[in-house]
Formats: sequence, structure tokens, C-alpha cells
Amino acid sequence: MMSVRPAVIDVTDLTVAYREQPVLWDIDFTVPSGVLLAIVGPNGAGKTTLIKAILGLVKPAAGNVLIAGKSYREQRRLVGYVPQRGSVDWDFPTSVLDVVMMGRYGALGWIKRPGKAERKLAREALEKVGMHDFAGRQISQLSGGQQQRVFLARALVQDAEIYFMDEPFQGVDATTERAIVALLRDLRERGKTVVVVHHDLSTVIDYFNWVTLLNVRRIAHGPVAEAFTPHNLALAYGGHVAFVPQLSQQGAA
Repeated sequence: MMSVRPAVIDVTDLTVAYREQPVLWDIDFTVPSGVLLAIVGPNGAGKTTLIKAILGLVKPAAGNVLIAGKSYREQRRLVGYVPQRGSVDWDFPTSVLDVVMMGRYGALGWIKRPGKAERKLAREALEKVGMHDFAGRQISQLSGGQQQRVFLARALVQDAEIYFMDEPFQGVDATTERAIVALLRDLRERGKTVVVVHHDLSTVIDYFNWVTLLNVRRIAHGPVAEAFTPHNLALAYGGHVAFVPQLSQQGAA
């Protein structure tokens, strides 16, 4: 008999509205531990808003979110977050190593300063994303793909159990994309849960093993082989989708 993995994210009746216009409407889903989940849908579907509502960055009009059975406020140390690169002020005068060490502040508290142990963790994280040689560089001097890898390294040093990533593949080069995919697979092998807002339908099957199809409402949710179907894609994209998934492949196997 197959064991059922416990839910680490539980979203119930979640509704978010801007100026009384619903952006998310009555969203329900649970995410089991140890999966790579892609959130996909057309522009304006509410994908980024969904992540922000789960993390308490957007106040919902209704609904409830639990992280490992408790509120996000109680469980925030379990969570790592990689926002969209475009939402960050990359001209801020700080080094790559310092940006990554910021990921340790949740564990240290804001009074205690990072020490040798934190520097070691930061350098190891930069090594994992291929950015060790850039540790002393100013973040403003990096390319977009390099900046994205620094942000991933910052999330890694948090040593979270659940990671939320908002469009980590957006506008990056092929080298960075390969580095991100390798990182996602490593996190999954270590039993972490990763939720990714994703835009490229053609890579969902290769990169992920769970998927949420969203268009203001939840269209479908579950293992890729069950939820990522031509019928559900047509519902999510209003019939305007040229991509047809080949589900004979194994997602993120």
C-alpha cells in the first residue's frame, strides 16, 4: 500500500481582490512534501499573487493558508523565497557574498552579525550555483542570469524545507537555466518542497513532477501526468494554446 506524503502547504477558499476585482477566486489545493510544483497559467492568471498570498505579502479577502499545519507567521523559518529578479534594486551597493549571507538573518536574528560559519555556508551556496568566483563582485556588475543565481544561493543558505520561486527562469541564459534545473533536482532529492511560478509550458514535464494550472480560479492541480493535459491547458488558456504535452515522458524523474 502506497504511503501518502503529508501536506506541507494547505490552501483553503483563498480569494484575493484588487479594488474589488478578484485576482484569485476560491482557490483550494494541498501540496505534499518533497515535490517540484510548477504554477502555470496565462498572463494575469494570479500566479505571483498566489505565492505572495501564501507568504503573507498580499492580504487575502477570504480564505486560509497553512504551512506544515500552522500559519506562515509561525513557520516562516521553514520557508525560502526567491522573488522575481525585476522586483529587486540591483544598484544597491553590496557584494555578492553579502547578499547571500542575508539569507542567514532569519536564523541569526537581526542583532547578531554573520560570522565565519555563515561565510562558509554562503560560499558553499555560491559554489553550488556556479558563482563562487564572483563573491567579491558588486551585484550591480552582474548579468541578469548571474543575479538570479545569487538570489538562488541566498535562498539555499536559509536551509528551508519549502521554497517558493517566482519566475526563476525568466530571461536567463542557457547556462543559468541548467544550473537552476540541477538545483531544483538536488533540493527534491534532499526531500525539500519547491513551488515555482513558471511560464514555459514546453519544459513543465521535464522539470517538474506536480503542476497547478491557474487562471484566477484553480483549473487543475496534481501530478503532471494527471493534471497537465491538453483539456486542462485549453481550460486554463481559453483554448489559445499551441503547446500539446507529450505525457509519455516522466516529469522531473
